[in-house]
Amino acid sequence: MDEFHGKVAVITGAASGMGREFANLAASLGMKLVLGDVQRKLLEHFTDELQHRGAEVLAMVCDVRKGAHVQELADSAMARFGAVHLVFNNAGVGAGGLVWENSCEDWEWVLGVNVIGVANGVRTFTQVMLECAAADPGYRGWIVNTASMAGLMNAPALGIYNASKSAVVALSETLYHDLKLVDAPIGTSVLCPYFIPTQIAHSHKHRPDELRTDAIMTASQLAAQALTEKAVGSGKVSAQEVAALTFDAIREGRFWVFSHPQALGAVKERVDALVQGKQPVDPYAAMPHLKEILKAGMKGRR
Repeated sequence: MDEFHGKVAVITGAASGMGREFANLAASLGMKLVLGDVQRKLLEHFTDELQHRGAEVLAMVCDVRKGAHVQELADSAMARFGAVHLVFNNAGVGAGGLVWENSCEDWEWVLGVNVIGVANGVRTFTQVMLECAAADPGYRGWIVNTASMAGLMNAPALGIYNASKSAVVALSETLYHDLKLVDAPIGTSVLCPYFIPTQIAHSHKHRPDELRTDAIMTASQLAAQALTEKAVGSGKVSAQEVAALTFDAIREGRFWVFSHPQALGAVKERVDALVQGKQPVDPYAAMPHLKEILKAGMKGRR
């Protein structure tokens, strides 16, 4: 897909971080925007900003955990613009700590947004896009699912997040093969960012009331939170740069999108160990200071 002007882009998690930059870049390319987010006020302010710049925008509060919300986003997009060409299943949240210390609510929240949310986007919008393709012989579409390097490396004290992003990688690869199987004019990319300065370390602020708990955070959860804030906050690749890399991948028809390709060495070591039947490798071997920060944080809070 290499033509964007006048086409329609749907973006979840659109009010901040990478979603916001996908929208900014799509608007600069002359795309019509369908934006979904749970942050109502931030979404409204961003929509006003985009419209002031001349973009055509449809914005809706959308909790991607809920299939009905995603369906409403799709129905509204078709009613307003008549087609969908580019979908970013981007909404995501994070939680850390030793994997056995996470609550049922933690699992329901993170998997609900990161896995079920992407599944709802794929399930709903792929069918919409196939209908668009059936009505237009020249139709071309693309779906981008936001995973993470966490889905390829499995660092300690990030169990729920790792599991969710591994699932997104698997879902995306399967979607790629399934679309090829039916000769659909729809491409797929999976975005695997590493440490990008976004607000994901503070995503707990938007956690729904029914999945909040009164439990005090454990030492491992506090340490993981502190490490995430430090690592994400000091990231050298911006969300704006990731958006540009992603659009380049769409133009070039590439499936994999990496913000930090230099980190793939750790992925290769993991896969090599897997193939050779060896024990899992340390994902922080090349960055021992991160592991030491994590261990020190846990020790200091016991």
